Amino acid sequence: MALSLTGRLCFVRPKENLVSLSTPILNPRFSRSLPLLSCSNHNVRGLRPAWPKSRVSAISASTEGSSSTGSEDIATLLEGVEVYDLNGNAVPITNLWKERKAVIAFARHFGCVLCRRRAAFLASKKEIMDASNVALVLIGPGSVDQANAFVLQTQFKGEVYADPTHSSFKALKFVSGVLTTFTPAAGKSIIQSYLEGFRQDWGLSFEKDTVARGGWQQGGIVVAGPGKSKITYMHKDKEAGDDPPIEDILKACCMPQFAQ
Repeated sequence: MALSLTGRLCFVRPKENLVSLSTPILNPRFSRSLPLLSCSNHNVRGLRPAWPKSRVSAISASTEGSSSTGSEDIATLLEGVEVYDLNGNAVPITNLWKERKAVIAFARHFGCVLCRRRAAFLASKKEIMDASNVALVLIGPGSVDQANAFVLQTQFKGEVYADPTHSSFKALKFVSGVLTTFTPAAGKSIIQSYLEGFRQDWGLSFEKDTVARGGWQQGGIVVAGPGKSKITYMHKDKEAGDDPPIEDILKACCMPQFAQ
């Protein structure tokens, strides 16, 4: 799927499987993978990952500043939910922030180009998180094998867990559906991601589990802990590529270090 430069939503069938995050954006494979785009070198040179600036609505839509009861409700919803580490060991999800603070990114699926862009951007802020003793975690709806492939391809600096039953996504009521996936804003985000050098892994995207569920799942970002019931920030993606302002995430996880 892509959005043409005229604003029309278009669907593009890739001609080959592109899995590398490090593929140079001027690689000839790039132009073949996005036939709707024609960019000269000076149009794409120097582009950097761009996330939205901080806005009041992002905070009001999150659980930051919510009552302890609200956080406890979320913890109750997650009671009994398990995710799996890269060795296939089951871990109660709330254990990920039981004794520490963590930024937890919930990915659409492990092959998603938008998720890879989000993961890279969060990882670029890991020094700030480390200085605040905050863990960076990514959870994807898929198998342990898919999670390992994601780590191998992206070299993601944080912890990665698989949720093969999508139970955490259901418990947190993250949205899902075709209309939340194929949107003009999502198309623009995909184009931006490709221009920045990120690539969809079509092999992972079309594996049985992802295909069976349609690939329509959306994710979000949570800042939680220490303590199972302490949820200080939650962003639920309204559509694919709905990135929250990075300033809001850092303020929720890393004050006062972020203020410095």
